Amino acid sequence: MNNPKKNIAANLRYLRNRLGLSQEEVAEKIGVSRQSVAKWENGDSLPDILKCESLADLYDVSLNDLVRYDPEKEGLPIPPKNKHIFGVVTLGERGQIVLPKIARDTLKLKPGDRFIVLGDTTPGNTGIALIDSQTFLLMTGQVIDNFLKE
Repeated sequence: MNNPKKNIAANLRYLRNRLGLSQEEVAEKIGVSRQSVAKWENGDSLPDILKCESLADLYDVSLNDLVRYDPEKEGLPIPPKNKHIFGVVTLGERGQIVLPKIARDTLKLKPGDRFIVLGDTTPGNTGIALIDSQTFLLMTGQVIDNFLKE
C-alpha cells in the first residue's frame, strides 16, 4: 500500500458521495464536527479506531477495507462489505468458465463443489450468478434433486 492516509481519505470521500450524504450529515451520524470529516477526507488527519468502526458501519464496508483498500491499485472503488469483484473470465467453447484463484481461495471453493446457476434477463440487469447448491436448497425450501443430478 503506497499511502494509507491517502487511501482512507479517498475511500471516505467516495463512500460519502456514493450514499449522497453531506459532510455535515456524516458528522452528525458519528458524533464529530463537519471539520473533522473534511480533514479526514482531505487526508489532513485520520479518524481514531472507534470512529473508523462507526464509519465502516455507516458505509457498510469492512473496517479492514476502509483503512487498507487501495482504489488506485485495485482499479475499482471500495466494495460493500462481503462483496467482491474477482476479475474478468472468458466463456469457453463448451460454456465453461474458470474462476480466478483469488475467488476460489476467498470463497474456499474446491473441486467437486456444486452450484446452482441463476440468470437474470431483465434488460439493463442481465447477469448470471452461482450459488452453493445446499445454500440454495435451504433458502428456497424446495427439493430440486433432478437439477443437482445433472
